[in-house]
Formats: sequence, C-alpha cells, structure tokens
Amino acid sequence: MSGANSSSLTPGFFILNGVPGLEAAHVWISLPFCFMYIIAVLGNCGLIYLISHEEALHRPMYYFLALLSFTDVTLCTTTVPNMLCIFWFNLKEINFNACLAQMFFVHMLTGMESGVLMLMALDRYVAICYPLRYSTILTNPVITKAGLATFLRGVMLVIPFISLTKHLPYCQGNFIPHTYCDHMSVAKVSCGNFKINAIYGLMVALLIGVFDICCISVSYAMILRAVVNLSSADARQKAFSTCTSHICAIVITYVPAFFTFFTHRFGGHNIPHHVHIIVANLYLLLPPTMNPIVYGVKTKQIQEGVIKLLLGDKVVITKDK
Repeated sequence: MSGANSSSLTPGFFILNGVPGLEAAHVWISLPFCFMYIIAVLGNCGLIYLISHEEALHRPMYYFLALLSFTDVTLCTTTVPNMLCIFWFNLKEINFNACLAQMFFVHMLTGMESGVLMLMALDRYVAICYPLRYSTILTNPVITKAGLATFLRGVMLVIPFISLTKHLPYCQGNFIPHTYCDHMSVAKVSCGNFKINAIYGLMVALLIGVFDICCISVSYAMILRAVVNLSSADARQKAFSTCTSHICAIVITYVPAFFTFFTHRFGGHNIPHHVHIIVANLYLLLPPTMNPIVYGVKTKQIQEGVIKLLLGDKVVITKDK
C-alpha cells in the first residue's frame, strides 16, 4: 500500500472499549482500581516528600526509591484517570495523537521502572559487598547519570514504537478492546502488516526485561555469596533484611509483567480476553500501589521518618546503608 494511501487511512480518534465482555460491570470494576490509584498517588508522593525533606534519608538507596516512586506515580497517572472516565462516564474516544502519546509514556515508564529496580539491585550489591567504598562508589553524580541513562534507554527504545504504529493503515475500524493504548492492541486494529511491530516489541522486551533481570540475578547471587560468608548471624540477618523490600518490589513488578507478556504471545487463546485486560491494568497499577506499602512496612528508616513528620523532631532517624 502506498504511503499516501496509508496516511489517508489514519483515524482521527480511537474508541477504547474498556474491558470487553464486562461492560455492565465497569462501575464495579472501577472501584478497586480507583482505590488503588488513590493509595498509589498518596503513598508515592508521600515517599518522595519524606525522602526529599529528611536529611537522614539522603542516601543512594532512598534516591533510587524516590526515582521509583516518581516513575510509578507518573505511570499510573498516564492510564488510570482515562480508564475511570471510560468506566464512569462512557468517555471512550481518544485522539489519535493522544493515543500515541499515551502509548509512548506507558512503554517508556514501564521500561524505566524495570531499569530503576535493576539500579536498586546494584545499589544493594555495592552496599553489602563493598560497604567501606559504598559512599565513594555511589556518589550523587553517579546516581544522576545512572537515572538519566535509564530514562534515555526507555525513550530511545520506545520512540520507534510510535513511528511504526503511526504509519500503519487503519481500515478495519477504530475500536480498541482495551482501557488504554497499548502498542500491540493499537497495531492489531490496523489492516496492514504489523509483523515488524510485533518483532520489534519482542526485541525491546528482551533488551530491557532480560538485561535487567540478568543484572538483578547476578547482583543477588553475589549478595547471597557475600552474606553466607559473614561470620555473624546478626550481620547476615541485617544484610538480608535490607534486601527484603526490594525483592518484594521485584516480585510485584515482574510477576504480572511476565503473565501479560507470555499469555499475550503464547497462551492467549486459552485465557478470556477480559482477564488479559484486567491483568494488564494490574501490571501498571499494582507496583505503584504496593511499593510504598512494602517499603513503609519493611524499612525502619522510613517508618522513623513518618513518625518524625507526625511528632516533630523528637525522633532521630537511624542512618543505615
């Protein structure tokens, strides 16, 4: 098909159908999502505020946590308000360019979230395996460059998504059976050949996901070896406890991500489509909701920081790597 014909088949807007097959239950489905979104916004903004205002939390571990919180709250804000408009007010139209913008931010931020988790694993590796050099290795410039590199990686890898999707011809209607503009959900509406989109999407998932998981796995293998060699049981317990919150965040993030990725490509015909859509939304909303809770429950310094904010300067926050 010629370029001119392709451009003439670009729709002005798409229709996001929400959760196909469960339209009658949209209002009920929206309630837990709305509740989770409120918790995510309050929890992550609270963490960012706490880390920025408490000098005792001006440590690499908490800088990375603040970056994760910012990424998470931005990610869920990119999709949830629009999803709630679909569920509550039946506002299903989304401008074509707005759809592409949403697609960009969703995939860029999910890639950045994975990258930040990888950086946090490296942080724990340095803290436990090289404790005496921790502050000299992870300086503020190093942390800034690592965060910027993670951001630029997501941007550079996701930009081709937008170009490939924008130039597809759309002659099969403009209905997207989803609550937000996901790359492959939009591409499948096209009447053109989107095999390149599928291949590139798989390559990006492997480049980001597999690379980050390999780095996380190697970091924790080295951490485990270092902890096992510690002579003191208390030291081993303390070392393991500093990693607990991060391991929980990894599980919360990657389990729904793997489910969405593998079932979409290899087991989609055996699972109802509405299950795919609900899990895809949980994939974007569950980590932002749970991460502040996990870190608040598992991290003593954050608990002390919250108490200090509530009670004033009577509480001294324990400084720890």
